[in-house]
Amino acid sequence: MRWTVRIFLVATFAALSAGAYAQDIKIATVGPMTGSNAEVGVQMRRGAEMAVKDINAHGGVLGHKLALTVGDDACDPKQAVSVANQLANAGVVFVAGHYCSSTSIPASAVYADSNILQITPASTNPALTDDAAAKGWINVFRVCGRDDSQGKIAGNYIAARFKGKPVAVIDDKSTYGKGLADETIKAMAVHGMRPAVHDSINAGDSDFSALISKMKAANVKAIYFGGYYREAGLIVRQSKEQELNAVLMGGDALVTTDLWKITGEAGTGTLMTFPPDPRNLAAARSVVKEFKAANYDPEGYTLYTYAAIQVFAEAARKAHSIKVADLSKTMKANRFRTVIGTIGFNAKGDVIGPDYVVYDWKDGTYAELKK
Repeated sequence: MRWTVRIFLVATFAALSAGAYAQDIKIATVGPMTGSNAEVGVQMRRGAEMAVKDINAHGGVLGHKLALTVGDDACDPKQAVSVANQLANAGVVFVAGHYCSSTSIPASAVYADSNILQITPASTNPALTDDAAAKGWINVFRVCGRDDSQGKIAGNYIAARFKGKPVAVIDDKSTYGKGLADETIKAMAVHGMRPAVHDSINAGDSDFSALISKMKAANVKAIYFGGYYREAGLIVRQSKEQELNAVLMGGDALVTTDLWKITGEAGTGTLMTFPPDPRNLAAARSVVKEFKAANYDPEGYTLYTYAAIQVFAEAARKAHSIKVADLSKTMKANRFRTVIGTIGFNAKGDVIGPDYVVYDWKDGTYAELKK
Protein backbone atom coordinates (compact mmCIF):
# COMPACT_ATOMS: atom_id res chain seq x y z
CA MET A 1 0.00 0.00 0.00
CA ARG A 2 2.81 2.38 0.93
CA TRP A 3 4.57 1.77 -2.44
CA THR A 4 1.28 2.28 -4.29
CA VAL A 5 0.81 5.69 -2.66
CA ARG A 6 4.40 6.66 -3.37
CA ILE A 7 4.08 5.73 -7.06
CA PHE A 8 0.80 7.66 -7.27
CA LEU A 9 2.40 10.76 -5.74
CA VAL A 10 5.38 10.61 -8.09
CA ALA A 11 3.07 10.21 -11.08
CA THR A 12 0.88 13.08 -9.89
CA PHE A 13 3.88 15.38 -9.37
CA ALA A 14 5.20 14.55 -12.84
CA ALA A 15 1.82 15.29 -14.39
CA LEU A 16 1.54 18.60 -12.57
CA SER A 17 5.10 19.57 -13.58
CA ALA A 18 4.36 18.70 -17.21
CA GLY A 19 1.18 20.74 -17.06
CA ALA A 20 3.02 23.75 -15.60
CA TYR A 21 5.71 23.50 -18.26
CA ALA A 22 3.08 23.25 -21.00
CA GLN A 23 1.72 26.58 -19.83
CA ASP A 24 5.04 28.36 -20.21
CA ILE A 25 5.23 30.94 -22.98
CA LYS A 26 7.86 29.75 -25.43
CA ILE A 27 10.21 32.39 -26.78
CA ALA A 28 13.63 32.26 -28.42
CA THR A 29 16.70 34.23 -29.29
CA VAL A 30 18.57 33.29 -32.46
CA GLY A 31 21.99 34.46 -33.57
CA PRO A 32 25.52 33.30 -34.39
CA MET A 33 26.26 31.08 -31.40
CA THR A 34 29.04 29.51 -33.48
CA GLY A 35 31.21 30.81 -36.29
CA SER A 36 33.21 34.02 -36.71
CA ASN A 37 30.54 36.20 -35.08
CA ALA A 38 30.00 33.94 -32.09
CA GLU A 39 31.06 36.66 -29.64
CA VAL A 40 27.95 38.62 -30.61
CA GLY A 41 25.95 35.43 -30.16
CA VAL A 42 27.20 35.41 -26.57
CA GLN A 43 25.95 38.98 -26.17
CA MET A 44 22.50 37.99 -27.41
CA ARG A 45 22.30 34.84 -25.31
CA ARG A 46 23.39 36.60 -22.13
CA GLY A 47 20.93 39.44 -22.73
CA ALA A 48 18.06 37.04 -23.37
CA GLU A 49 18.82 34.82 -20.40
CA MET A 50 18.98 37.77 -18.00
CA ALA A 51 15.76 39.28 -19.37
CA VAL A 52 13.87 36.01 -18.97
CA LYS A 53 15.28 35.55 -15.46
CA ASP A 54 14.25 39.05 -14.40
CA ILE A 55 10.79 38.91 -15.99
CA ASN A 56 10.05 35.50 -14.50
CA ALA A 57 11.21 36.72 -11.08
CA HIS A 58 8.53 39.43 -11.30
CA GLY A 59 5.67 37.10 -12.18
CA GLY A 60 6.32 36.32 -15.81
CA VAL A 61 3.89 37.37 -18.53
CA LEU A 62 0.11 37.09 -18.18
CA GLY A 63 0.56 34.70 -15.27
CA HIS A 64 2.94 32.40 -17.15
CA LYS A 65 6.68 31.93 -17.07
CA LEU A 66 8.81 32.55 -20.13
CA ALA A 67 10.71 29.51 -21.44
CA LEU A 68 13.74 30.45 -23.55
CA THR A 69 15.24 28.53 -26.46
CA VAL A 70 18.60 29.66 -27.86
CA GLY A 71 19.00 29.03 -31.59
CA ASP A 72 22.22 29.06 -33.61
CA ASP A 73 22.11 30.32 -37.20
CA ALA A 74 25.90 30.89 -37.52
CA CYS A 75 24.95 33.90 -39.72
CA ASP A 76 24.06 31.41 -42.46
CA PRO A 77 20.77 32.06 -44.31
CA LYS A 78 19.93 28.38 -44.88
CA GLN A 79 20.63 27.50 -41.28
CA ALA A 80 18.53 30.47 -40.15
CA VAL A 81 15.51 29.22 -42.10
CA SER A 82 15.98 25.73 -40.66
CA VAL A 83 16.13 27.09 -37.10
CA ALA A 84 13.09 29.31 -37.75
CA ASN A 85 11.07 26.30 -38.91
CA GLN A 86 12.13 24.31 -35.86
CA LEU A 87 10.99 27.12 -33.58
CA ALA A 88 7.66 27.39 -35.39
CA ASN A 89 7.09 23.64 -35.00
CA ALA A 90 7.95 23.91 -31.30
CA GLY A 91 5.24 26.50 -30.67
CA VAL A 92 7.50 29.52 -30.09
CA VAL A 93 5.47 32.77 -30.19
CA PHE A 94 8.29 35.34 -30.16
CA VAL A 95 11.88 35.49 -31.43
CA ALA A 96 14.49 38.05 -30.38
CA GLY A 97 16.68 37.74 -33.44
CA HIS A 98 18.49 37.41 -35.68
CA TYR A 99 21.86 39.22 -35.72
CA CYS A 100 22.96 39.21 -39.37
CA SER A 101 20.56 40.90 -41.77
CA SER A 102 21.23 38.08 -44.23
CA THR A 103 19.62 35.67 -41.74
CA SER A 104 16.91 37.90 -40.29
CA ILE A 105 15.42 38.57 -43.73
CA PRO A 106 14.83 34.95 -44.89
CA ALA A 107 13.81 33.86 -41.37
CA SER A 108 11.21 36.63 -41.24
CA ALA A 109 9.22 34.86 -43.97
CA VAL A 110 8.95 31.75 -41.80
CA TYR A 111 7.86 33.82 -38.82
CA ALA A 112 5.28 35.67 -40.91
CA ASP A 113 3.78 32.38 -42.15
CA SER A 114 3.75 31.01 -38.59
CA ASN A 115 2.36 34.13 -36.86
CA ILE A 116 5.49 34.57 -34.75
CA LEU A 117 6.55 38.02 -33.57
CA GLN A 118 10.13 38.88 -34.58
CA ILE A 119 12.05 41.70 -32.91
CA THR A 120 15.65 41.86 -34.02
CA PRO A 121 18.11 43.54 -31.67
CA ALA A 122 20.76 43.95 -34.35
CA SER A 123 19.76 43.53 -38.03
CA THR A 124 20.07 46.99 -39.57
CA ASN A 125 19.52 46.48 -43.30
CA PRO A 126 16.51 48.58 -44.39
CA ALA A 127 15.10 45.75 -46.53
CA LEU A 128 14.10 43.77 -43.42
CA THR A 129 11.24 46.09 -42.49
CA ASP A 130 10.76 47.71 -45.90
CA ASP A 131 10.06 44.38 -47.61
CA ALA A 132 7.92 43.11 -44.74
CA ALA A 133 5.77 46.23 -44.88
CA ALA A 134 5.44 45.98 -48.67
CA LYS A 135 4.18 42.40 -48.27
CA GLY A 136 1.70 43.39 -45.61
CA TRP A 137 3.43 41.47 -42.82
CA ILE A 138 2.77 42.77 -39.32
CA ASN A 139 5.23 40.68 -37.32
CA VAL A 140 8.64 42.23 -38.06
CA PHE A 141 10.22 44.84 -35.74
CA ARG A 142 13.66 46.02 -34.67
CA VAL A 143 14.96 47.81 -31.58
CA CYS A 144 18.16 48.81 -33.44
CA GLY A 145 18.49 51.46 -36.13
CA ARG A 146 18.76 51.20 -39.92
CA ASP A 147 21.76 51.37 -42.21
CA ASP A 148 20.40 54.28 -44.21
CA SER A 149 20.66 56.26 -40.97
CA GLN A 150 23.95 54.69 -39.85
CA GLY A 151 25.53 55.15 -43.26
CA LYS A 152 24.51 58.80 -43.34
CA ILE A 153 26.21 59.45 -40.00
CA ALA A 154 29.37 57.68 -41.20
CA GLY A 155 29.40 59.39 -44.60
CA ASN A 156 28.91 62.83 -43.08
CA TYR A 157 31.72 62.21 -40.60
CA ILE A 158 34.11 61.01 -43.30
CA ALA A 159 33.28 63.99 -45.51
CA ALA A 160 33.94 66.41 -42.65
CA ARG A 161 37.17 64.85 -41.33
CA PHE A 162 38.75 63.65 -44.58
CA LYS A 163 37.62 66.33 -47.02
CA GLY A 164 39.90 66.46 -50.06
CA LYS A 165 41.72 63.25 -49.05
CA PRO A 166 41.53 59.85 -50.74
CA VAL A 167 39.21 57.40 -48.97
CA ALA A 168 38.59 53.70 -49.62
CA VAL A 169 35.23 51.98 -49.20
CA ILE A 170 35.36 48.20 -48.79
CA ASP A 171 32.56 45.71 -48.11
CA ASP A 172 32.34 41.98 -47.43
CA LYS A 173 29.53 41.32 -49.96
CA SER A 174 27.08 40.45 -47.17
CA THR A 175 23.58 41.91 -47.02
CA TYR A 176 24.65 43.97 -44.04
CA GLY A 177 28.15 44.92 -45.16
CA LYS A 178 27.40 45.90 -48.75
CA GLY A 179 24.20 47.68 -47.76
CA LEU A 180 26.00 49.75 -45.14
CA ALA A 181 28.89 50.59 -47.46
CA ASP A 182 26.47 51.67 -50.20
CA GLU A 183 24.62 53.96 -47.79
CA THR A 184 27.91 55.51 -46.67
CA ILE A 185 28.91 56.17 -50.29
CA LYS A 186 25.54 57.89 -50.87
CA ALA A 187 26.14 60.19 -47.91
CA MET A 188 29.68 60.98 -49.04
CA ALA A 189 28.39 61.82 -52.52
CA VAL A 190 26.13 64.52 -51.09
CA HIS A 191 29.35 66.27 -50.02
CA GLY A 192 31.02 65.75 -53.39
CA MET A 193 33.21 62.84 -52.24
CA ARG A 194 33.80 59.62 -54.17
CA PRO A 195 35.89 56.65 -53.00
CA ALA A 196 39.41 56.57 -54.39
CA VAL A 197 39.20 52.79 -53.96
CA HIS A 198 35.93 50.87 -53.98
CA ASP A 199 36.37 47.12 -53.54
CA SER A 200 35.02 43.99 -51.87
CA ILE A 201 36.41 41.08 -49.88
CA ASN A 202 35.00 37.69 -49.01
CA ALA A 203 33.82 37.11 -45.46
CA GLY A 204 36.18 34.60 -43.88
CA ASP A 205 39.28 35.81 -45.76
CA SER A 206 42.39 36.29 -43.65
CA ASP A 207 45.04 37.73 -45.98
CA PHE A 208 44.37 41.26 -47.23
CA SER A 209 47.84 42.03 -48.58
CA ALA A 210 46.70 42.68 -52.16
CA LEU A 211 43.88 44.97 -51.05
CA ILE A 212 46.18 46.89 -48.71
CA SER A 213 48.76 47.33 -51.48
CA LYS A 214 46.02 48.73 -53.70
CA MET A 215 44.93 51.19 -51.01
CA LYS A 216 48.53 52.10 -50.25
CA ALA A 217 49.13 52.92 -53.93
CA ALA A 218 46.11 55.24 -53.80
CA ASN A 219 47.52 56.85 -50.64
CA VAL A 220 44.18 56.49 -48.85
CA LYS A 221 43.86 58.23 -45.48
CA ALA A 222 40.69 56.50 -44.37
CA ILE A 223 39.03 53.12 -44.99
CA TYR A 224 35.32 52.65 -44.57
CA PHE A 225 34.57 48.97 -44.04
CA GLY A 226 31.10 47.47 -44.36
CA GLY A 227 31.40 44.12 -42.63
CA TYR A 228 32.04 42.33 -39.36
CA TYR A 229 34.62 42.74 -36.62
CA ARG A 230 36.90 39.81 -37.50
CA GLU A 231 37.77 41.01 -41.01
CA ALA A 232 37.83 44.64 -39.84
CA GLY A 233 40.36 43.78 -37.17
CA LEU A 234 42.58 41.91 -39.59
CA ILE A 235 42.52 44.78 -42.10
CA VAL A 236 43.52 47.23 -39.35
CA ARG A 237 46.36 45.06 -38.09
CA GLN A 238 47.71 44.14 -41.52
CA SER A 239 47.48 47.75 -42.72
CA LYS A 240 49.72 48.88 -39.86
CA GLU A 241 52.12 46.02 -40.55
CA GLN A 242 52.36 47.15 -44.19
CA GLU A 243 52.79 50.79 -43.12
CA LEU A 244 49.42 51.97 -44.39
CA ASN A 245 48.46 54.43 -41.67
CA ALA A 246 44.84 54.91 -42.67
CA VAL A 247 42.01 55.20 -40.15
CA LEU A 248 39.44 52.42 -40.45
CA MET A 249 35.80 53.20 -39.77
CA GLY A 250 33.03 50.62 -39.59
CA GLY A 251 29.51 50.10 -38.36
CA ASP A 252 27.82 48.57 -35.35
CA ALA A 253 29.28 45.11 -36.08
CA LEU A 254 32.55 46.35 -34.57
CA VAL A 255 31.00 46.82 -31.12
CA THR A 256 32.78 43.99 -29.33
CA THR A 257 36.05 44.00 -27.40
CA ASP A 258 37.05 40.98 -29.47
CA LEU A 259 37.97 43.53 -32.14
CA TRP A 260 40.84 44.69 -29.94
CA LYS A 261 41.97 41.10 -29.38
CA ILE A 262 42.64 41.01 -33.12
CA THR A 263 44.11 44.50 -33.59
CA GLY A 264 46.00 45.08 -30.37
CA GLU A 265 47.45 48.60 -30.17
CA ALA A 266 47.11 48.90 -33.94
CA GLY A 267 43.38 49.40 -33.28
CA THR A 268 43.93 52.77 -31.59
CA GLY A 269 41.86 55.38 -33.42
CA THR A 270 39.60 52.87 -35.18
CA LEU A 271 36.11 54.36 -35.55
CA MET A 272 32.62 52.89 -35.56
CA THR A 273 28.98 53.96 -35.44
CA PHE A 274 26.58 52.73 -32.78
CA PRO A 275 23.73 54.35 -30.82
CA PRO A 276 24.57 56.05 -27.50
CA ASP A 277 25.88 53.38 -25.12
CA PRO A 278 22.87 52.06 -23.15
CA ARG A 279 25.16 50.97 -20.31
CA ASN A 280 25.32 54.65 -19.31
CA LEU A 281 21.54 55.08 -19.03
CA ALA A 282 19.80 55.36 -15.67
CA ALA A 283 17.19 52.92 -17.01
CA ALA A 284 19.87 50.25 -17.38
CA ARG A 285 21.72 50.86 -14.12
CA SER A 286 20.28 48.00 -12.09
CA VAL A 287 20.54 45.51 -14.96
CA VAL A 288 24.13 46.50 -15.73
CA LYS A 289 24.94 46.05 -12.04
CA GLU A 290 23.34 42.60 -12.16
CA PHE A 291 25.45 41.61 -15.16
CA LYS A 292 28.66 42.92 -13.63
CA ALA A 293 27.96 41.03 -10.42
CA ALA A 294 28.10 37.94 -12.64
CA ASN A 295 31.47 39.14 -14.05
CA TYR A 296 30.02 40.06 -17.43
CA ASP A 297 30.12 43.43 -19.15
CA PRO A 298 26.86 43.85 -21.12
CA GLU A 299 28.41 45.51 -24.15
CA GLY A 300 27.16 45.68 -27.72
CA TYR A 301 23.87 43.94 -28.32
CA THR A 302 23.45 42.43 -24.85
CA LEU A 303 21.09 45.14 -23.65
CA TYR A 304 19.40 45.38 -27.06
CA THR A 305 18.41 41.72 -26.79
CA TYR A 306 17.25 42.31 -23.22
CA ALA A 307 15.18 45.27 -24.45
CA ALA A 308 13.57 43.24 -27.25
CA ILE A 309 12.26 40.77 -24.67
CA GLN A 310 11.15 43.62 -22.40
CA VAL A 311 9.08 45.03 -25.27
CA PHE A 312 7.46 41.66 -25.95
CA ALA A 313 6.59 41.17 -22.29
CA GLU A 314 5.16 44.66 -21.85
CA ALA A 315 3.25 44.54 -25.14
CA ALA A 316 1.70 41.22 -24.07
CA ARG A 317 0.63 42.77 -20.77
CA LYS A 318 -0.86 45.81 -22.47
CA ALA A 319 -2.62 43.70 -25.12
CA HIS A 320 -3.65 40.94 -22.67
CA SER A 321 -2.57 38.62 -25.46
CA ILE A 322 0.42 36.92 -27.09
CA LYS A 323 -1.20 36.77 -30.53
CA VAL A 324 0.94 38.49 -33.13
CA ALA A 325 -1.89 40.71 -34.41
CA ASP A 326 -2.58 42.03 -30.92
CA LEU A 327 1.10 42.46 -30.11
CA SER A 328 1.82 44.28 -33.37
CA LYS A 329 -1.07 46.70 -32.92
CA THR A 330 -0.06 47.40 -29.33
CA MET A 331 3.61 47.92 -30.17
CA LYS A 332 2.82 50.49 -32.86
CA ALA A 333 0.45 52.39 -30.56
CA ASN A 334 2.62 52.66 -27.44
CA ARG A 335 5.99 53.66 -26.08
CA PHE A 336 8.03 51.24 -23.99
CA ARG A 337 10.47 51.91 -21.17
CA THR A 338 13.46 49.63 -21.69
CA VAL A 339 17.11 49.33 -20.74
CA ILE A 340 18.02 51.12 -23.99
CA GLY A 341 15.67 54.00 -23.22
CA THR A 342 12.05 54.78 -24.02
CA ILE A 343 11.29 53.59 -27.53
CA GLY A 344 8.38 53.22 -29.93
CA PHE A 345 7.84 51.80 -33.38
CA ASN A 346 6.62 53.26 -36.65
CA ALA A 347 4.20 51.66 -39.09
CA LYS A 348 6.99 49.57 -40.65
CA GLY A 349 8.23 48.26 -37.32
CA ASP A 350 11.36 50.42 -37.22
CA VAL A 351 12.38 51.79 -33.86
CA ILE A 352 11.69 55.37 -32.87
CA GLY A 353 14.59 56.23 -30.61
CA PRO A 354 18.19 57.46 -30.46
CA ASP A 355 20.18 57.81 -33.69
CA TYR A 356 23.77 56.71 -34.27
CA VAL A 357 26.88 58.42 -32.93
CA VAL A 358 30.60 57.91 -33.62
CA TYR A 359 32.95 56.02 -31.28
CA ASP A 360 36.69 55.53 -31.32
CA TRP A 361 38.86 52.75 -29.92
CA LYS A 362 41.68 53.21 -27.40
CA ASP A 363 43.32 50.95 -24.81
CA GLY A 364 41.08 48.00 -25.56
CA THR A 365 37.75 49.76 -25.29
CA TYR A 366 35.58 52.27 -27.11
CA ALA A 367 34.05 55.60 -26.15
CA GLU A 368 31.74 58.05 -27.84
CA LEU A 369 33.54 60.92 -29.54
CA LYS A 370 32.82 64.31 -28.09
CA LYS A 371 31.14 66.63 -30.55
